[in-house]
This record gives sequence, structure tokens and C-alpha cells, in this order.
Amino acid sequence: MSVNLVLVAACALVDPDGRVLIAQRPEGKTMAGLWEFPGGKVESGERPEESLIRELKEELGIVVKEDCLAPLTFASHRYPAFHLLMPLYVCRRWDGIVAAREGQKLKWARPNDLRNYPMPPADEPLIPHLINLL
Repeated sequence: MSVNLVLVAACALVDPDGRVLIAQRPEGKTMAGLWEFPGGKVESGERPEESLIRELKEELGIVVKEDCLAPLTFASHRYPAFHLLMPLYVCRRWDGIVAAREGQKLKWARPNDLRNYPMPPADEPLIPHLINLL
């Protein structure tokens, strides 16, 4: 049985206090109300880093340089309709002020508090890696 593989790049933006930015999926989107790391689908012909730079500009209005994106870990999760492969990058430096550009709620959370925010099943296994790093 063939499975549709979806590649999504995610980014843990880390502020000087060691907090991580999470965004709440807005109403009308699948998994609305759940919290996730910013990022998005890697488009055809795009590298994950290029996708993140584009998505972070669209979603948050910030400019990230590729050499500021450090790969940390990845998630591989089977949803009913597709299989998600999601590399997670860490970024500590960007230009601009983080702002919700797509109606989403944003929250700077301490790594140890991330489990208090309901997340999609693919995002949850990423939390221990961030706790260990930060």
C-alpha cells in the first residue's frame, strides 16, 4: 500500500531567555486550537531551509538567514491520510519583530512547559529534544 509522504519543515525559535515560540492553529485549519512550532509544507523544488525562511517571513514577519538554522531532530508520524516527515531546526537569531501575520496566537514558552500546550501528535516527540538542548 503506497502512502502519501508529506514533508513539513518546523523551527524552534529560541529567545535570549531560552523560551521557544509556539503558534496556535487558527479556526478553520485542520487541528485548529493545537499548538505547534512555526513552519510549513516544503514546496516542490524547495529545500527545507528555503521553505522555513519563506514560511517564517509569511507567518511571523521575520527574516532568517540559512546559516542561523541548525537542524536538531525530526518527527516521523503516520496520520490516517498521510505520513508526515518533519525536520526541526533551531534558530536563535533573526531580523525583525515576531508578530502573528496569519491570525494565529503566539506564545513564548519555557521548554519544560511545552507539554502544557496540546500539540499535534507529530510535534509532541520533539519536546524532549528541546528540553535537553535548552
